[in-house]
Amino acid sequence: MSITVIRTAVLYGLLILAVRLMGKRQVAEMEPAEFVVTMLLANLAAVPMQDNGLPLLSGVVPILTVLALELILAVLAMKVLPFRRMLNGVPTLLIRDGRIDQKALASSRVSLDELEQKLREKDVFDCAEVAFAILETDGELTVLLRSQHQSAEKSDVGAELSPARLYYNVIEDGVVLRNNLRSAGLDEAWLRAELARRGVRAKDVFLLAASEAGELRFVGKERA
Repeated sequence: MSITVIRTAVLYGLLILAVRLMGKRQVAEMEPAEFVVTMLLANLAAVPMQDNGLPLLSGVVPILTVLALELILAVLAMKVLPFRRMLNGVPTLLIRDGRIDQKALASSRVSLDELEQKLREKDVFDCAEVAFAILETDGELTVLLRSQHQSAEKSDVGAELSPARLYYNVIEDGVVLRNNLRSAGLDEAWLRAELARRGVRAKDVFLLAASEAGELRFVGKERA
């Protein structure tokens, strides 16, 4: 009995350490790869906990191997944008200006009932009130309401309401996202001119985001 308790305590402590090393997001909304790792860790720990005939290392070594692979993939995903998108996917725009994108809904395998449920969870009961609804890579739905439905405070005092804007990341961590550039209604000639105006190169940009109205958000890379 004491051996079982000790083995269980060792594996329990190892799992806690593994989850801590994987970061806070692992215990919040999980990406697909993170969910797989979590399930693997649970299954790998269960067998040596229940079977005293197996060496303890038969549980410890696989857990450490999976943890090492997860940390390597996390670093690659942070540094290499194409790899991150392959591993975790990309957000999908499901509603624009109150209109549901049926093709995007089908490709995301989200039913209309599921979409409406997610909207109701955000206290939205009419998709016509939605400026943009984006299905994030962790399965959560992010909703931006039209300006007139966001808050009554500005309209109450007669303030002018700015239209809701969706920003597209044109450059992320030095990588030009050409699909987003086209979605924002811009081209590479515009991008070259904008970078020249700021006196920077694409690799020096941490974030450049543009809205369809031409509004920009710029963050340069911090020097080490």
